[in-house]
Amino acid sequence: MRVDDFDFDLPQERIALRPARPRDAARMLVVRTAAAPVLSDAGVRDLPGLLEPGDALVFNDTRVIPAQLEGTRTRGEAVAGISATLHLRAGEDRWWAFARPAKKLAVGDRVRFTHDPARGEGGACLLGALDATIAEKREGGEVLLAFDLSGPLLDEAIAATGHIPLPPYIAARRGEDAQDRADYQTIFADKDGAVAAPTAGLHFTPDLLAALDARGVSRHTVTLHVGAGTFLPVKADDTADHRMHAERGTVSGETAAALRAVRARGNKVVAVGTTSLRILESAAQGEAGLAAFTGETSIFITPGYRFRAIDALMTNFHLPRSTLFMLVSALAGLDTMRGAYAHAIKNGYRFYSYGDASLLFPKVTE
Repeated sequence: MRVDDFDFDLPQERIALRPARPRDAARMLVVRTAAAPVLSDAGVRDLPGLLEPGDALVFNDTRVIPAQLEGTRTRGEAVAGISATLHLRAGEDRWWAFARPAKKLAVGDRVRFTHDPARGEGGACLLGALDATIAEKREGGEVLLAFDLSGPLLDEAIAATGHIPLPPYIAARRGEDAQDRADYQTIFADKDGAVAAPTAGLHFTPDLLAALDARGVSRHTVTLHVGAGTFLPVKADDTADHRMHAERGTVSGETAAALRAVRARGNKVVAVGTTSLRILESAAQGEAGLAAFTGETSIFITPGYRFRAIDALMTNFHLPRSTLFMLVSALAGLDTMRGAYAHAIKNGYRFYSYGDASLLFPKVTE
């Protein structure tokens, strides 16, 4: 399909710069597709009443790390400022990163990332710096960083040296602050590795979880370490020419079995966020259904895809021409989602990572 098919105009004032407080006070647009699309304005707190006892919610338990690093490349007497956003771990001492400006880096260059003293001293970063070598370089500004530290020591140094990589549409309008370190984590965050939050999960609070428990809706977790590739624009003219960046994730055998049982008894599996959906669909094994999975996925879901693991999706509102808007269009139908987004814009919904939510039920097919 043409990427232009997924374009729309979004006024700047619709982009949320801070989350709703409390988190579950956000609005939620319910989208159902049968003979004709039905749009209903609701709130996140209405979620329990929109699900049935026995349904299941699936959350991504990844935890965002401070993966934005700032430093310098020194080559003789020539010094250049470098910014790197880690996006995929490649070993105990190695990360793939998007670097700017990448043209100033060559294989073999040494880069020193500077510690921010305002965050206190990190045990593995006592000198206030983290050093790496450019081990490999790819098109699109990707570099492989081989750090001088490895394993837990490297993790500690990144935590001390880096900062939260706010999405570009927020970072362009304000700087990161201490509040973002709390706001940009879900209450399910457990496993370090993401460089972007699974933002649908940001809406959940203990009170909302208690209401879901009382309704008889079960909760399950999967892991997908969201990479910085989620922020990259689609530069191809046709979706067939776009390359997704790999992300690493896990679906346990226990979770797979529990979700198979949910569907077997006629209840719904509801993915909370496109990241949960993508790892579940990556773990789906044809007609055999969901199975345990650990590894990398670069699944790219566009209209025409047949969903095998989920029955509904709770998600935020996504960027025009993005792979995530393509994904929701595959689930509910492109015309339906165009209408839903037009409704959301007209009625003041807040968009993107800190914005409002939508609850999407699949397009009904003959």
